[in-house]
Amino acid sequence: MLSGRRLDILDPSPLDVELSDIAHGLARVARWNGQTVGDYPFSVAQHSVLVLELFRAQQPEAGATAQLQALLHDAPEYVMGDLISPFKAAMGGNYKLVEQRLLSAIYLRFSLPAAMPAALVKQVKKADREAAYYEAVELAGFTESEARKYFGAPGVAAFELDFFERLIRPWPTREAHDRFVAAFEAISGTA
Repeated sequence: MLSGRRLDILDPSPLDVELSDIAHGLARVARWNGQTVGDYPFSVAQHSVLVLELFRAQQPEAGATAQLQALLHDAPEYVMGDLISPFKAAMGGNYKLVEQRLLSAIYLRFSLPAAMPAALVKQVKKADREAAYYEAVELAGFTESEARKYFGAPGVAAFELDFFERLIRPWPTREAHDRFVAAFEAISGTA
């Protein structure tokens, strides 16, 4: 890692996880395998910020722990990359196990519970699916009916999100990195 940490992906230690490495990696990992419109790929860092905003819109009373877990829900992708869900399922349990161990190490590094409670998993997954819906329609060439088929209809309308147009338009790598870090710091109070 650029921080100098050496992360054992098969046996990750929270001591080897750094926010700077997560933000750097996620800002460079393209969602939709880069098959999106715009001058820049839509990064996992930007997706994570979009999921956080959708989660906040649905759960306005959510505390800092839940918000951080929502922001970090795809954090393992900073070293594992972004694979589409059907491919992850086809790969089987070992992939999921490695991903879950890494996510637990990330959560522990930031003094969060090692796993999200089941209710929070459902809430974050809902925001994640809604983000995928908007990304599919706005960036990846899906029709609204196709996106509804794969991701369901969004419960939060785009116009209900502050700055939706800014959230969905792909950001340059540095901006994606900086906005991800800023969201983390604003929630955790480490700014």
